[in-house]
Amino acid sequence: MKEYKVGIIGATGAVGQEMLKVLGERNFPISELRLLASSRSAGKVVESPVYGKLTIGETTNDAFSGLDIVLGAAENNISEQFVDAIKASGAVYIDNSSAFRLRDDVPLVVPEVNGEDAFKHNGVISNPNCSTIITVVAINAINKLSPIQALYASTYQAVSGAGAKGPVEMYEQSKAFLNGEPIPPANIFQYQIAFNLIPQIGGFQENLYTSEEMKLQNEGRKIMHLPDLKVSCTCVRVPVERSHSISANVITKDRLDLDVVRTAIAASKGCQLVDDPASKRYPMPLETSNQDDVFVGRIRRDLIHENGINLWCCGDQVRKGAATNAVQIAELLIGR
Repeated sequence: MKEYKVGIIGATGAVGQEMLKVLGERNFPISELRLLASSRSAGKVVESPVYGKLTIGETTNDAFSGLDIVLGAAENNISEQFVDAIKASGAVYIDNSSAFRLRDDVPLVVPEVNGEDAFKHNGVISNPNCSTIITVVAINAINKLSPIQALYASTYQAVSGAGAKGPVEMYEQSKAFLNGEPIPPANIFQYQIAFNLIPQIGGFQENLYTSEEMKLQNEGRKIMHLPDLKVSCTCVRVPVERSHSISANVITKDRLDLDVVRTAIAASKGCQLVDDPASKRYPMPLETSNQDDVFVGRIRRDLIHENGINLWCCGDQVRKGAATNAVQIAELLIGR
């Protein structure tokens, strides 16, 4: 089997570390693994159960020479700064930032949904937003049965979606609250997140939706090849450590039989049907963390729109919502 030289930008962050873990778990064929981060992290040693001890290198324009694939787990400005150098090196850049997602010349890929789009790249492939990935995997089977015309969604997003410091802040606040001590001030989130919900993720736009809320429509249209898809979304930060949850109301062109929908979702790649109300079985963050499938349940007829179907889904936003999806894109490329 051919082996590949792979780099990870932002290798010391939560997503970068998860990419390293996922590459090992999935036995990605690697001849060289190059971990890159800022000058502050350069020289640090990271230990992997599969790859042993790896020394972090500094991300520079010369750092990509000889690489075949670069996985990006850095912020937008870092991706924008180094994208030309990555392309010039001959590597394909699979980027987890939002910098290039809506560019016409950059595929936006969820392998289970639009894997063929990956082969239309010009050196850059974008990983979608985490909640977008989880949602489109959950509803893809429905879209195949009948085109989705509209989607109403509410996301319940875990604190680790804000980075490694998100859970730390939640637990520090929770500990203080339970001990009757003053609550530490919020630094990562706008307000106290322990025992609270914050109905804002991202900045507010002119239409009063947040940037995070608009991603589901803008990215969903591109991934699912539904240019007229209309999405009304509310994104909420919740005091859950890991795994995002989404309540989705899908409006399809045709009225679908619920048993047909359940069967299609159960057979859909990347999905697990967890839908047994009599046994109180439905997707939950605790059960979906640290794995790669999207769990789908609470499937029921909408009581307002005759072609509407309601469902609830959960998925690990650090894995399928970021790291694993990027590695799966790389697997598509080498498999081709």
